[in-house]
Amino acid sequence: MRSRRRWPVNSIAALFCLVWIFPVYWMVNTAFKARPEVLTPTPHFLPEHPTLDNFVRAVGQEQFLADLRNSVIVVAATVAASIALGIFAAAALSRFRFTGRRTIMVVILAVQMLPGTALLIPMFAMFNSVDLLGTYAALVLADVATVLPFSIWVMRGFFVAIPHEVEEAAQIDGAGPWRILFSVLFPLVAPGVIATSIFAFIAAWNDYLFAYTFMPDESRYTLPVWLASFANPHTGTDFGAQMAASVLFSVPVVVFFLVIQRNLVAGMSAGAVKG
Repeated sequence: MRSRRRWPVNSIAALFCLVWIFPVYWMVNTAFKARPEVLTPTPHFLPEHPTLDNFVRAVGQEQFLADLRNSVIVVAATVAASIALGIFAAAALSRFRFTGRRTIMVVILAVQMLPGTALLIPMFAMFNSVDLLGTYAALVLADVATVLPFSIWVMRGFFVAIPHEVEEAAQIDGAGPWRILFSVLFPLVAPGVIATSIFAFIAAWNDYLFAYTFMPDESRYTLPVWLASFANPHTGTDFGAQMAASVLFSVPVVVFFLVIQRNLVAGMSAGAVKG
């Protein structure tokens, strides 16, 4: 009886999943098609003559390796900085009472609601005044500025959920503030750290606006800018190579998520207190 009641909901959910996954399927499908088959007016839902030529053309571009290196550097620095700053800010805002704490939280929330385009011009002017344009530091600072408010709010929620009795028990055992933070509180907020790292990784990896604006030198471009280079107004768009590049661009995000999510459940139970 219950299954009969749930089948409409399950059917709607399955329909939404199909609608969501179809662009991903079509991207992968097009990546393995030959150029004439990509441009045919009749869509083919499976490649008639699968080929890897699109991947060869995508990877064969001379700026690919340089842009990949730039993306790895920027993403790694952004994730590390957002986690390090976010965890200390979240701990301070959740475990301590000081003047201006609520004001700071409201400001953080307000900054989080600002779109990246609203910060573009002020950041450009600021980085230009201190000669940071064209450097990794400018791009990392811009990405951290957009990721950090979310990171603080997420990890603060995990800190707030920890009972104060946990800290009191550690203090009785002689642990100091730093020992409590890293040995007691940090394992308990590990799921929040993992969720934040996933968000920071995706945000920095997908960033196109800051990378294109703050990097006047093409040798400092990141992979999103490389991905956009397949659309050329003079020679046209190489759709096959662009879809192959999109597949390659998506793989690190999927791999990072699969590696990190294994530790999510383990982190939720780490540091549990016996009753």
